[in-house]
Amino acid sequence: MAENKQEEYLLTLVSLLPDSPGVYQYFDKSEKIIYVGKAKNLKKRVASYFNRKQDTFKTSILVGKIHDIKHIVVETETDALLLENNLIKKLQPKYNVLLKDDKSYPWICIKNEPFPRVFSTRNLLRDGSIYFGPYTSGRLVRSMLALFKSLYKFRTCKHNLSQENIVGNKFKVCLEFHIKNCNAPCVGAQTNENYDDGIDQIKKILRGKIGVVISLWREKMGKFAAEFRFEEAQDMKERINLLSNYQQKSTVVSPKVTNVDVFGIRSDEKYGYINFLRVKDGAIVQATTFEMRKKLEETDNELLSYAIADIRGRFDNSPDTIITAVEPDFVPEDTHIIIPKIGDKKHLLDLSEQNAKRFRFERIKRLEKTNPERHQERILATMKADLRLHETPIHIECFDNSNLQGSNPVAACVVFRNAKPSKKEYRHFNIKTVEGIDDFASMREVIYRRYKRLIEEKESLPQLVIVDGGKGQLSAALSALDDLGARGKIAIIGIAKRLEEIFYPDDPVPLYLDKNSESLKVIQFLRNEAHRFGITFHRDKRSKGMITSELDAIKGVGEKSIQELYREFGSMKNIKLKTAEELGKVVGAARAKLIVDFFVDGNTPKD
Repeated sequence: MAENKQEEYLLTLVSLLPDSPGVYQYFDKSEKIIYVGKAKNLKKRVASYFNRKQDTFKTSILVGKIHDIKHIVVETETDALLLENNLIKKLQPKYNVLLKDDKSYPWICIKNEPFPRVFSTRNLLRDGSIYFGPYTSGRLVRSMLALFKSLYKFRTCKHNLSQENIVGNKFKVCLEFHIKNCNAPCVGAQTNENYDDGIDQIKKILRGKIGVVISLWREKMGKFAAEFRFEEAQDMKERINLLSNYQQKSTVVSPKVTNVDVFGIRSDEKYGYINFLRVKDGAIVQATTFEMRKKLEETDNELLSYAIADIRGRFDNSPDTIITAVEPDFVPEDTHIIIPKIGDKKHLLDLSEQNAKRFRFERIKRLEKTNPERHQERILATMKADLRLHETPIHIECFDNSNLQGSNPVAACVVFRNAKPSKKEYRHFNIKTVEGIDDFASMREVIYRRYKRLIEEKESLPQLVIVDGGKGQLSAALSALDDLGARGKIAIIGIAKRLEEIFYPDDPVPLYLDKNSESLKVIQFLRNEAHRFGITFHRDKRSKGMITSELDAIKGVGEKSIQELYREFGSMKNIKLKTAEELGKVVGAARAKLIVDFFVDGNTPKD
């Protein structure tokens, strides 16, 4: 009864929502905010949570926890995008994407103070200062600061250069002034206007407007030369050469690509990795990568919307063109989305996606090294979700048949524990009950023998069994489990090589995992390991069969005697050439006579 009243209350709130852009907030029964969302139309978006069956398990959990709804109406979709982003960062709701960025990367800060300092920092403070970056290269930041220092001689001291302190002669010139690295604004030797003019030019350079600054200096150089102020004209010339050299060393993409933001994205089951590049006048001037933790199985389109909102809230002068591989589900006002297929823009997008892919790879490897147990837990949890298992697949077994050229049919079973091979538990099987080549019957025999033994010995059964093959092999394996009464006790799937299709019992529709999925990579590793292990055993068996076939025909000469003969004489040809006395020293006189008599009866080696 209480549940019905709660549902009626929520539906009443939904019916009262406006058909306007805005932000909605969900609260749980303890009045704690659990989700923040944006909408082009508040009523339609919020109603969609309650009017249909939810697509994902996590979303259905969220809906079940909603006890109250609040909303904020804004003027435009862009305002909704930015407000949502700010609220998520401030409130950190449980079911919203969790965004982490490259806090370890350096920024260039222009400090909010009289006669601003320009320096590198890794901490962003909300004090009115202007930050450029982040930059992926500390060396690049140091070279840029050295360039600015040589061009503009900005101060490095931390004095409070208020007008009152300067007029009151509170400071004295330091070594930087004497070695001509600073123009001493602390004692009034440089005006505020002259200093700020250099700071404005630094801002233009950092924003990629290098050509504008060079043109301004060329104009000044010509003016100074016309007025016979040759020393100042030479100073302008040196500045132009320094900045032109820096421009040539910048990461130039193409002079045709100007003023665009580029977003490359890679994602897996738990996280999205988004690389951002800002390009101005054909050069990359800003770059960073975000890690976003998914909470409701968000799509790449949704993750991209969050990234765009964060970038536009953090950096100023955002261009009106965005290059990306997917269409964001929420596009800022007056923004043009380009999804390139060829040319310079496609090359730029590929570069961004490579950065995102590399960032993901490094994060996973770092976790694997620093916390291997957590890394294993993450992989196993991902497999459980991807493969729709009831239990975490700590113990996995994979089977493969091998019968090269139709001879010596064998099978292999490999065992993984905690997503890693447990080689001491690998097992080989000689096919005993199947005549000829029959993969299905061979798979049935091996599955039956393997789990009959485990059940009889009261050993633990695996949480997941994988058979190499499609519907036929899977059906054969299921038949074996039926005979053992083990069906339903062991999760079992088949994987077909051609399209990497994953088949389930009694389900005609296969599952296709993303090719970058860690779950698929583990399954492929298992399949390949089983194939390798089986092929090795099969080749050894065939080789042994070819070596011993002639001696096997001699009644009274066993496998151990044959091995000792080969160890002593090396080959069949040498064995045939030996006398009874020589052979007798290895296998005894009686067996030696049997061997000599066998070959004397027409089985002599050819020259």
